[in-house]
Amino acid sequence: MNALEKFLTISTFIVSLACAGTRAVAQNPVDLPDAPAPAPSASNARLAAPPDPFGNGFAFNEAAQTQRPGVDSTTGMPQREATWKSMPGDFLHDQKDIWTFPVRLFKGQHLLPAAIVIGGTAGLIYADPHISPYFRTHAKNWDRPNDVFDPMITTAEVIALPAGLLTAGYIRHDKREVNTALLATEAYGDSVVVNLAIKAVTRRQRPTDVPPDGSFKDTFFNGGKSPLHGSSFPSGHSTAVWSVATVVAERYRHRGKPWIPILSYTLATAISFSRITESAHFASDVWLGASLGHTIAKYQTLRPR
Repeated sequence: MNALEKFLTISTFIVSLACAGTRAVAQNPVDLPDAPAPAPSASNARLAAPPDPFGNGFAFNEAAQTQRPGVDSTTGMPQREATWKSMPGDFLHDQKDIWTFPVRLFKGQHLLPAAIVIGGTAGLIYADPHISPYFRTHAKNWDRPNDVFDPMITTAEVIALPAGLLTAGYIRHDKREVNTALLATEAYGDSVVVNLAIKAVTRRQRPTDVPPDGSFKDTFFNGGKSPLHGSSFPSGHSTAVWSVATVVAERYRHRGKPWIPILSYTLATAISFSRITESAHFASDVWLGASLGHTIAKYQTLRPR
């Protein structure tokens, strides 16, 4: 196993462990999602009391903040909370907002980000026939990186991050880590539905499906008999890794370890780019997949209720 393989295999677990170490004090087991609420007592009355912004005797400390639902214990800003029980309803709520997004766009909302995603996708679709031949003719130059970014390996890495957070959260009795893992899972579910719907409609050929003497121009609506099998647009791996990486990066952005977002987004970028070097996807597939994963996770899944 070379140095790059070791880095990519271990980095996912480093992020999980680093996230687990961002808090020096573990939470009480009863703070975990869906745990029964303890009866109030005199010993915890002061801890459970909300902080007094006027300085009348209550300290605004982390322990007190963790008792306030929907508030980040470090920044004091609103945040999403997630439990196993709330996930089905949250998912349906997210899907409603996602599929009614065109209505808000028609009313003049979110025009700039939509223009960036749509414009970037259109530009790369135009450039795909000029980009893809390079990676086909220089495939041997990418053999080593492509071995590292095997589809099964990258899928395992994407799954390992929320799974590691979930395990660490329950071991440490840390509600935030468990919430982050659940939100990462929800973000992937939110974005993969859109990803599969677009795949079913576009049915685009993969670069590897184009014959050696074929053209990369006429690839849409030629992806085979099944609406999903072999459909290239957008990239499912890019959608998955960017949805999970965005949740981890945003949840730990201001918690004393700024390299966690850097490592999360670097891993997401490397996995996404590997889909192009392997000729599994066109550049436009990867761009749209990454855009879906990032924007849905950041602006829908993580949006405070």
